[in-house]
Amino acid sequence: MNPLILGVILGVVQGISEWIPISSKTQILIVSYFVLGLGFASGYAFGLFMEIGTLAAAIIYFRRELYSVVLAIFRKGKREDKVLLRYLIITTIITGLMGVPIYLFIVNLVKGPIIGIPMMILGFVLIIDGITIYFTRKSYIPKKELLQLTWKDYFIVGLAQGLAALPGVSRSGMTTSALILLGVKPQEAFRLSFLALIPASIGAIGVTLLFSRHTIESTLGLVSYDALGISILVATLVSLVLIESLLKFARSNKILLLVFTLGILALISGLISSVTGFG
Repeated sequence: MNPLILGVILGVVQGISEWIPISSKTQILIVSYFVLGLGFASGYAFGLFMEIGTLAAAIIYFRRELYSVVLAIFRKGKREDKVLLRYLIITTIITGLMGVPIYLFIVNLVKGPIIGIPMMILGFVLIIDGITIYFTRKSYIPKKELLQLTWKDYFIVGLAQGLAALPGVSRSGMTTSALILLGVKPQEAFRLSFLALIPASIGAIGVTLLFSRHTIESTLGLVSYDALGISILVATLVSLVLIESLLKFARSNKILLLVFTLGILALISGLISSVTGFG
């Protein structure tokens, strides 16, 4: 396939699927299988490597927050900056402790319809939560922000993000949903989820290069460096637009619409993974 067309396809798929509760790994696996003829293991490793584009977008979009985190590292900045640093450190450590073993020992063994179950469960939980909010009106509307989060909340978000190493599980879907279910305001939930992606993606790319280097090299031989460069650029541009759109949607305070939308997308993602057998 023409490198330009292939790069655009891969970039658009990665740029869209990374930020909404559908597994980007599943979508890249499907494209990799039908377009490049890659097997499960190769497609999965390539999907993690493709996070370079979405990582670049997150760094660009949240550059001010990242600068504040750097200040916090040197014991400067505001209290919120230090809390954000603590949140990122703890969630990333928990993510790594859970995600790396999953990647190394489970991901190449788990295939077939079962891989869609986690996302379908998440979808049902979100829809039930939406129904609860509807019938209780304002009683359960998320109100918490970063400063109100506890160490327990950090741990739960880290676990949710670590589970995203499983085939068929969306990282953004798991973390955003976990934060909303913990009572965090929608806009803050998206923001904290997207910020947590930055160190998690750096770790995922590093783990992929460390343990699947030969797989990545052989895959790049099929994709070509031109197509890879185009895909990363397209994924970055698409991601920047989508991040802004999602945060704007979250700011609308249409909590019921948001929760039901997340739930339906999670269900669809789980069904796609189950039907295709991809993760």
